[in-house]
Amino acid sequence: MSVEINLQAVRFDEKGLVPCIVQDAMTREVLTLAYMNGESLVKTVETRETWFWSRSRGELWHKGATSGNTQKVIEMRYDCDQDAVLVLVEPNGPACHKGEETCFHEVMLKDSAVSGEVAGGSSLEILSTLEHLIEERQQQMPEGSYTTYLFEEGVDKILKKVGEEAAEVIIAAKNRDKNELTWEAADLIFHLMVLLREQGVRLDEVLAVLEERHTGSK
Repeated sequence: MSVEINLQAVRFDEKGLVPCIVQDAMTREVLTLAYMNGESLVKTVETRETWFWSRSRGELWHKGATSGNTQKVIEMRYDCDQDAVLVLVEPNGPACHKGEETCFHEVMLKDSAVSGEVAGGSSLEILSTLEHLIEERQQQMPEGSYTTYLFEEGVDKILKKVGEEAAEVIIAAKNRDKNELTWEAADLIFHLMVLLREQGVRLDEVLAVLEERHTGSK
């Protein structure tokens, strides 16, 4: 990624700013809308973490510098008019200063029928939420948590559970039991995600391999 090319391509407004949409690279959820100037854009490219220009304070700010909720940059784009920037990130904590995952957590209008369909159809958002929860459990190890128990028992116990759940998935599929298969598949995914966390592998790394394979198969 060339800093010079990006600066030449982006069209800043009369104040030297460009709106920046920050989006979760895995779930595609919009996390926040901020503004960049030339310097913050360069710093974002160079550090691979988001930097913005605060219009209220009139200064640069590094997302997560004080809270620790940094955003690792996965990809950057600009729109067809070159006057807006899209940054796909891997968030290390909530994006909103109020502790919410996204700054867009206040609902203005909601079509219950459509939102129900979206919820029913699901997305990768639940996987991101689950990954963050598993990471939190490993760091805090709250007493009475099943996830804490797995981490305390160690990799052998986690591997055993992954194997057991995989076997249950096979049995459910052989029995042609859709409900049982759904439940067992969910258990398998959960335990696999615990294993990934124990091994230090992020879910987006696995998804990146799938995307690479898909792209390569075309």
